[in-house]
Amino acid sequence: MQPEEQFWRLAEPLLAQPGVTRSTMMGLPCLRIDGKFFASLDRKTQHLLVKLSAARVQQLIAHGQGVTFAPAGRTFREWLAVPPTDAERWPRLLAEAQSFVAAVS
Repeated sequence: MQPEEQFWRLAEPLLAQPGVTRSTMMGLPCLRIDGKFFASLDRKTQHLLVKLSAARVQQLIAHGQGVTFAPAGRTFREWLAVPPTDAERWPRLLAEAQSFVAAVS
């Protein structure tokens, strides 16, 4: 299964939840909760992008569970990029990102 297809398959149950919508972010497919971005897929790298606290992003990077998201050299401190080779972690990270963004509303 291609990464974008996997992303949308995992998004299906999330889209059934109140406030979760499909959108685009910087031209990339993404998910929002109550209008705020919480996940996307980088079509260039095929990485899942999830929004988490900056501390959580650094913790996951330190444990080898993702890399920084830095398009055009600008690092997004609250975004973690997770390669498709680690797609088994995508569902948990999508749920964590959704919860994080919903809580900081």
